[in-house]
Amino acid sequence: MSEQVEQLKALLGPVVEGQGCELWGIEHHAGSKPQMLRIYIDRSTGVTVDDCARVSEQVSAVLDVESPIRADYTLEVSSPGIERPLFTPDQFREYVGRAVKVRLTWPEHGRRNYRGQLLSADDTMIEVAVDGTAYELPLAAIHNARVLEEDPGTQS
Repeated sequence: MSEQVEQLKALLGPVVEGQGCELWGIEHHAGSKPQMLRIYIDRSTGVTVDDCARVSEQVSAVLDVESPIRADYTLEVSSPGIERPLFTPDQFREYVGRAVKVRLTWPEHGRRNYRGQLLSADDTMIEVAVDGTAYELPLAAIHNARVLEEDPGTQS
């Protein structure tokens, strides 16, 4: 995870929690014009549109004061949804046994895309079975990962 995202998590985590939600994850797309800051929030009772609006308002106020992003950006606050993105080792562990889609920043085992069953996860690695073959993938190499609501299949 980038240093910028870590700083944003530290700054915005308490704001999100103060609104009765959990900060599920942050995506910061600095290369887009304008930049995109996407914040995923979650609640045990589910996330409503009102939750997203309330968190967006509070987060926007903090970002205006603290100015951690020095360029124009678009803020988006949403639920992780059914095919939720995975950001942390704990989140990966929670979804062991489920179908996932993983895209790596650099190739591992000769490929960057994996779609299969999440077999295991620890603080540094995950293991994904694709077509009967298990692949160990370093968390540091993961560009993005999502839980799928379908049976694991082949690489996509």
